[in-house]
Amino acid sequence: MRGLLTLKDFLDEAEVAQVEAVLVQCAREADFQVNEREYGQGKFPDDKECNRVVGQDKLGRKIRRSMELGTMKHEVALACVERELGGRFPDHFTREPRYGKQPTTGGYSITDTRWDSLVPDLVLHFVRNANRVQRLYDFYFPCTANRKSNPLGDAGETVRQKLDKYKEISGAEPPALVTPQLGISR
Repeated sequence: MRGLLTLKDFLDEAEVAQVEAVLVQCAREADFQVNEREYGQGKFPDDKECNRVVGQDKLGRKIRRSMELGTMKHEVALACVERELGGRFPDHFTREPRYGKQPTTGGYSITDTRWDSLVPDLVLHFVRNANRVQRLYDFYFPCTANRKSNPLGDAGETVRQKLDKYKEISGAEPPALVTPQLGISR
């Protein structure tokens, strides 16, 4: 018998299910923690609060409270993912990798170019190779009642467009949306 530890090239279905359970747990944890911190025990923003304008970006576009909360919740969720999965599957996932279109092949691969690149929140991939995507996930923290109940509905058109773009870099499985309300949606 050999005394060498070998790494599997990819995660099996049971391991993917474990990862997905952690992603949902982290999304719910982030949603809860940020709402508690921002609004108090057991409270969360209503639609009016979600749509409140809190500033503007460099191009003068409105920044709504829902966007601000989403950014905070992403930070908490991604820290949770690192904490929960970093020791178990460190060679099989990458947080916020940047993929750019390759002019020679037309396909996507890891890049450091910011222009026109795609940045999913989490990618499961073959051992130490984020260009061989196994699964792709994006966190989404809907704020209004309509988006919470149907994040991919009419109001979520930009979310659907982003997931459609991710199909170009994804493996065999469709890209997945992770929400605190509905868990994994494809």
